[in-house]
Order: sequence, then C-alpha cells, then structure tokens
Amino acid sequence: TQVLRQSLQKGLVLSTGSFLVYEAHKLIFGFAEVHASFKVEEVLEQADYLYGSGETEKLYRLLVQHKNSDDAELLWRLARASRDLAQLSSTSAEEKKQLTYDSLEYAKKALEKNESNSAAHKWYGICLSDVGDYEGIKTKIGNAIVIKEHFQRAIELNPKDATTIHLIGIWCYSFAEMPWYQRKIAATLFATPPTSTFQEALRYFHMAEEADPNFYSKNLLFLGKTYLKLNNKKMALLWLSKAKEYPAQTEEDKQVQKEALELLNSI
Repeated sequence: TQVLRQSLQKGLVLSTGSFLVYEAHKLIFGFAEVHASFKVEEVLEQADYLYGSGETEKLYRLLVQHKNSDDAELLWRLARASRDLAQLSSTSAEEKKQLTYDSLEYAKKALEKNESNSAAHKWYGICLSDVGDYEGIKTKIGNAIVIKEHFQRAIELNPKDATTIHLIGIWCYSFAEMPWYQRKIAATLFATPPTSTFQEALRYFHMAEEADPNFYSKNLLFLGKTYLKLNNKKMALLWLSKAKEYPAQTEEDKQVQKEALELLNSI
C-alpha cells in the first residue's frame, strides 16, 4: 500500500499468524548452520512488516534479540527501532536516554560490519545527533561535521534516499537559524565553523520531494517553514497546508499537523 511504501522509505502487529510462521521457521531452521542466512532474511522481512505497521514496541522486542548479530541490515534496523521507541511519549525519561545511547552503539556496530551500507551511515548520523541532546550544545555542534559527512556518504551510496536528503536540509536549516551564542561556541571548536543558509536548506528539501513526492510530513512542514524564513508567504502557505493535510500515521505526523496549523494561523 501507499502508506506502507512511505513508511519503509522513512526508514520513520507482528500479527498472531505471522508470528507463528516466524516461530515455525525458527524451530525448523534455527539450529541448522546452512540455513543461517535464510533466518536473517526472515527476521528482516518480519521487521519491515512491523515497521510499516507502526508497531514500534513489537519491532524493538523482535530485533533486540539479535543485538549481537554481525549483520549490518539487522543492526541498523535495531538502531532505528531503539530510537523510535525512545521517541514515544509513553517512554520514561530514563528509558529514553538509555535507548538513545543504545541506538548509537547499534548504528556504530552496523557501520563496523559494513561501511558500504547507506542506511547504517544515515542512522549513525541521526543517533549521534540525538546523543548530543544529552551532552550539551558544545558536543552537539562539535559532532555536526561528522553527522553531515555520514549523511553525505549515505546519499553517495543511495542517491534516491529522500529521507537522507531531507536530513541534510535539516542540518542546513539548523545552522542557518543558529543563534549568536551558539555561533560563538562553533567558532571556538572549528577553525572554519560550519555555516549554511535557508536557501541551501530549501534546495535540499525540494530535492527530497523530487526524489519521493509527499514521502514525509516533516519535509512538507520544513518547506513551509523555510519559505517563511525567506519571507515568501505564498509558498509557505502552500507547503504548510500540505503538511496540515498529510494523513497522520505516527505521533510525529500529529505533531507536524499541529505545528503547521499554528504557523498557518500566525500568517
């Protein structure tokens, strides 16, 4: 379905029947070395089904069993699932912090297992940024160049990944609106501090939309927000309206709808 396709692109239930099928495969093939790769494929198939269905907790429980795996495809999915679980409003602050650090470790391990895995680079960049929220603005800015490098490497490996293109847009937007005191911190960390503009951010948001139209509510929102920064109210209204009308499948989509509506009312 369209929703499932979009969900898999962002990556932003295990039904009784499919769970039984999965368990049956474990019983039949679990102890046979020759079937090891088939078992990984089976887990990946179940994981992608759960992700597309929005079953974050069940997905995490499935994948965390494989945290010691040497398979990069399993590990980056576990990093994503750990982060998604941390983002849920039902997750406690203590659990959120632990999951955030765990997700970075899983993404780092995925990269160690396969440096040529585009998704591993993407999720390493995302998770490294999240950890910065706990370690202060100096660390967050200090990691900024590394984060962008991983996003750029992810795009080199998968040029059509709209989500990663969007993330570079977010990176540019963040530096374009960085307050003066953070710029002073950046100047102490880098000989040439990283900078960007809203025009550059806008270019990436449009590139993401061209790669996969209407793939992500947040990309629509940031197109609207960036046009507002550039004082183009006509285009801002267009994209914010699209964000407000985007079908809400996740908590993040609902937050996007709320912010889009607030911005529309303020114009």
